[in-house]
Amino acid sequence: MSDQLAPPECLTARHVFRVLMIASTSFFADYGCHVRILEEARILQQLGNDVTICTYHNGRDIDTLDIRRTIPIPWRTRYEVGSSRHKLAFDLLLGATVLRTALAIRPNVIHGHTHEAALLGYPASRVLRIPLVLDFQGSMTAEMVDHRFLNPSGPLYSPARRLEERIVQLSHAIITSSLHAERVLVDEFGCAAGKITAIPDCVNAASFAPRSGESRSELLTMLGIPPQRHVIVYLGLLAEWQGTGLLLAAAQELLRRRTDVHFLIMGFPSVEAYRLRAQELGISEHTTFTGKVPYEQAPDYLALGEIAVSPKVSETEGSGKLLNYMAMGLPTVAFETPVSREYLGDLGVYASRRDAVSLARALEDLISAPARARALGLALRQRAEALYSWTQAGRKIMRVYETYAC
Repeated sequence: MSDQLAPPECLTARHVFRVLMIASTSFFADYGCHVRILEEARILQQLGNDVTICTYHNGRDIDTLDIRRTIPIPWRTRYEVGSSRHKLAFDLLLGATVLRTALAIRPNVIHGHTHEAALLGYPASRVLRIPLVLDFQGSMTAEMVDHRFLNPSGPLYSPARRLEERIVQLSHAIITSSLHAERVLVDEFGCAAGKITAIPDCVNAASFAPRSGESRSELLTMLGIPPQRHVIVYLGLLAEWQGTGLLLAAAQELLRRRTDVHFLIMGFPSVEAYRLRAQELGISEHTTFTGKVPYEQAPDYLALGEIAVSPKVSETEGSGKLLNYMAMGLPTVAFETPVSREYLGDLGVYASRRDAVSLARALEDLISAPARARALGLALRQRAEALYSWTQAGRKIMRVYETYAC
């Protein structure tokens, strides 16, 4: 244990922790990093720990979790996702909420999801002399560039990069959502490998499992999807940095060659903007936008697909949707990125990064080879069960806590 840290007050040989998690987002929302936060909190609770989450004012409450929210700000009451200048106000309020909560519950560990959260947790970590864990879900500056919030050639890029490096240094331990992210920390930020633990996103394979039967047919009918079409599913945020525009371009390319295909595109925000783009591309009769799908209902909607697609282009962010696809037994097409390759291995079908034509061809190849598609889906399901269990992840997280808090 570092000399700067105080010994925990109430840990037994079983090592039960009081964990203060910080989510610098509108937790809970039904996508990406929120799922990781939710499932980590749940498994830590199941392993006997107390978990409290500090987050923004907006978001969906989860019955089993102790969630402490900031007060609202009147000029931005409906904020949901993405980089924004308004986040400075949110984060000031969140920092105050974190410190107040930490002094009240006296945690043994502060666990910050993303760089912002770790920075906001640092004062409480110093005051209470307890470890600060950064849950690294991708490079902060790279994400801001992907979101077009930061210009890599602009004057603010270097200060932002230095701040990211400083947050990495301030954290006593770092958990990464992929092995690739671990390499980024070591190679690009000079982080000591010894304080990094790679704990990839995982999946609840009991909930996310193949479905069949009448319920599937009823849902297809409700959504207005003709039963004879091959359904390609996407579930995630709708944004350019998520590759949504590339997905629609790939859909247009594929539909030029065959018309027995339907794209079920699930997620938010910007639903109307992308629905309009689909109309402009002439593919609206072969695309269905559902908007937000509650996390609990995601397996039923994913089960409508024969093939899943992930057009995400980020080099450093995790991609938990891939694991949901895998657990559902869906053959999966993704752009060739380190994170996609890490999760899918040789069982993924890969397209050239940022190439809509290549993505369309990869999808067509799977549609044209149903036996191969079924075999890949079965193997991906087995891979998800074997390698990406939240129980295994929870035990790894606790070992990180034990290293720095015991």
